[in-house]
Amino acid sequence: MNKGKSLMEGDTIGLIAPARPSSKEEIRRAITGLEQQGFNVILGESCYAEYGGYLSGERSLRVNDFHKMFSDPHIDGVMCLRGGYGTSQLLSLIDYELIKQHPKVFVGFSDITALHIALLQKANLVTFHGPTMARGLHNMSKSTKQYLLRSVTSTTPVGEILNEDNKLHIQSLTGGIARGQLVGGNLSLISATMGTPYEINTKDKIFFIEEVNEDPYRVDRMLTQLALAGKFTDASGIVLGTWQGCEPKDKSGHFFVDDLFDEIIKPFHKPTIYNVQSGHGPVNITLPLGVEATVDANNGRLFIDEAAVISGNKN
Repeated sequence: MNKGKSLMEGDTIGLIAPARPSSKEEIRRAITGLEQQGFNVILGESCYAEYGGYLSGERSLRVNDFHKMFSDPHIDGVMCLRGGYGTSQLLSLIDYELIKQHPKVFVGFSDITALHIALLQKANLVTFHGPTMARGLHNMSKSTKQYLLRSVTSTTPVGEILNEDNKLHIQSLTGGIARGQLVGGNLSLISATMGTPYEINTKDKIFFIEEVNEDPYRVDRMLTQLALAGKFTDASGIVLGTWQGCEPKDKSGHFFVDDLFDEIIKPFHKPTIYNVQSGHGPVNITLPLGVEATVDANNGRLFIDEAAVISGNKN
């Protein structure tokens, strides 16, 4: 696996907006939060761009930004301002050999899932399903900030993932123990890769999924698609993250997402846990993708067994 160098105080973070446009206030918060943590910040052109009402610039601008951040030797890590829409447009335009030659920390979630999948499968790059920076690092919950910084600065494995909310316990859907490379991200984006050269590979992997603001019938459709495509059959274990806003509008007699887990995922009898606080929610625990992980579904536990970065010592 290709891994970026661990980040440290004084390093430079390249901020990009590969999906949705960002406001000046979001840019200000992103810069402030990173600088308060001791990082320098360089903004990509996409951060100030807008195109078509929902994109942060034309495809060529966004992909050029992406390439510049990875190839520039003065930039130590790359983080996304926000998710939104449009990263799938970039997948066929990315120079994956360039990324292989210049591996760096890369952080984001939501629509950034498309980039995570492609970078892992086409460039063997470990990436980080973690918070985008528009909210500001200084405004994030305690665990959101701690797990992000721990994941990108430490050359030792993160170890056990623990929810910030002591009242929200990680639960077991199906018992057992599974080990494998952690992959996944946002359900809508994973679904959108199906039938493309960037279709997610879950063979012998720990398959992580989260979603936001989708009605249960739409979640049902996407989970069923993955089931029919063999993605749950192939996986060694399954991790279900945050599903904020996925409740039915009419709660009388309608399926909830927990019902869908029982209906669609449980019959595969794979070690499966749920309620992991990663994804769209007030707590967004960073999960390194592409590293070895263990699901202990007998006890509702998730472990990151492999360091996600290599030594960044510049001395």
